[in-house]
Amino acid sequence: MIAFTLACDAGHEFESWFSSGAAFEQQAKRRLVACPICGSVKVGKTVMSPSVARTDNRSRSRVAAETPASSEPVAPPSAAQPHVVLGEPERQLRNMIRALRKHVAENSDYVGRKFPEEARQMHHGEIEHRSIWGEASAEEAKALAEEGVEVQPLPMLPDERN
Repeated sequence: MIAFTLACDAGHEFESWFSSGAAFEQQAKRRLVACPICGSVKVGKTVMSPSVARTDNRSRSRVAAETPASSEPVAPPSAAQPHVVLGEPERQLRNMIRALRKHVAENSDYVGRKFPEEARQMHHGEIEHRSIWGEASAEEAKALAEEGVEVQPLPMLPDERN
């Protein structure tokens, strides 16, 4: 799976996951990728910085330079939690995500960990096609996408993970 930062023709930026760059191109060409803020299907990739794994082998001088001179104790970086003050577009997006999750839960069958198996069987015509949802690891989702099974990650809000 690969995450792309995308932007619509109105300038809204958002992130979405695809099995590959080619999968994004196919879905965008079929107008299946839409801006979650305004619904525009005129969407393209933006310039992204590469995701590079950082090691904690920073030099002592660099760590010392980054440490505040205050005598007050400072919490370690791992204790910090990201926070955000949401504007109206972000609140609307969160509400749309909640509505999507509610719609899926009410209008499809929950199959739990059997999701990859059932999705594959439906794709191959072995069982009747129906709307399902459940759990799949990133590797399982990637394998399904590579087989041509159209699956979509269901967005989850941070407060839903508790």
